[in-house]
Amino acid sequence: MSADGGLGRVIAIIRLPSAEDAVRVGEIIAGAGLTAVEVTLTTPGALDAVTALRAALPASCLVGAGSVRTPQQALSARDAGAQFLVTPTLKLPVLAATALPVMCGAFSPTEIETASEAGAALVKVFPAGAMGPSYVRELLAPMPELKLAPTGGVTPDLVGAYAAAGAVAVGVGSALVSAALVASRDWPALHTRATAFATAAAAAWPDNSC
Repeated sequence: MSADGGLGRVIAIIRLPSAEDAVRVGEIIAGAGLTAVEVTLTTPGALDAVTALRAALPASCLVGAGSVRTPQQALSARDAGAQFLVTPTLKLPVLAATALPVMCGAFSPTEIETASEAGAALVKVFPAGAMGPSYVRELLAPMPELKLAPTGGVTPDLVGAYAAAGAVAVGVGSALVSAALVASRDWPALHTRATAFATAAAAAWPDNSC
């Protein structure tokens, strides 16, 4: 498995009021060069959006389902075409439910190591904004094998700092996809934001950019 767990350096999180908007946003994000799009199950019609995005996006872009909390949700997401799953917290039953890669949410050192040992492709350090890049560095000092993807409060300006601290990827939400921006249909601004994250990731991980 690649250093980033096979999911790319930037996992774009889409949480919106409608599946139609989620599909449009996913297309714009992929067009800007990001290669992993997560549609959260808290989005109405999320599974339909996953299926539509799988059909619309190039094979180089992975489409996943986020906010997965139960094995049944994991199976439903798989059946809808999800290529990876994301959990908000440590959910061992989700890790065991399918063969799909899982970006498993965790926060404490014990939770993070448990997720890694259970087979998580990446460990989503959430909410990362509460601690910042130094927390990633401190976690990796005694456990350098961990593949960490800080999520929560990540902006383009922080991507380099997280990479320097040892993170292999980042999860990005409202700093990329905000409900207000989508409601105003400001697609050029969304594309600009996505491009900024793609550029930051390419600079932060030049050996294997997003």
